[in-house]
Amino acid sequence: MERLNQEIVLATHNKNKLREFRELLSPLGYIVMGQSDLNITEEPVENGLTYEENALIKAKFLFSIVHRPVISDDSGIEIKALGEHFPGVHSARYAASISSDYGIVDQKVLDLMKDAKDRSAEYHCCICLIEKEGAKPLFFNGVCKGHILEEKKGHNGFGYDPIFHYDEGNLDFGVCSEEEKNAVSHRAIAFRKLLVYLSIQR
Repeated sequence: MERLNQEIVLATHNKNKLREFRELLSPLGYIVMGQSDLNITEEPVENGLTYEENALIKAKFLFSIVHRPVISDDSGIEIKALGEHFPGVHSARYAASISSDYGIVDQKVLDLMKDAKDRSAEYHCCICLIEKEGAKPLFFNGVCKGHILEEKKGHNGFGYDPIFHYDEGNLDFGVCSEEEKNAVSHRAIAFRKLLVYLSIQR
């Protein structure tokens, strides 16, 4: 099916995320818009228990407003020493309960883990796509496995990146370049799966 210049709306106000999606989807003929482009300020209550549920909540909410193809994503980090799947879907809220400064948040995590023997951690991302009314929501998942460092390294990335080490690629996310991270991150893995699907649909 021909899809040149088809519009798709991304559930975000984040300009960096919007730019990334535009760069990757424009070669397929998609015009990607963010919520701000359409003056959408409302936000749904993200009370899902999984990344899939939260991504679906955001996608369904946005679709009910724009009635055109939408993409949403939900992500988080799971640090085994802090509890099974913790903070997981509550990663942003957990951080906010500590401080608005992620430097303080990251140090708090390191303090809590100072005697931890198991420092394994995983970044998770789920992207949800709703193409049209009545269509079954589609999900694309990505996982990036690594461990929590013993001290903060670098200032690149955001969130928990300065304390996260990607095992397979031997990369400290707080030190590596944006290009290096975007090649292996949880979001990149999920996004590549989305790209394959959209490429087939064109």
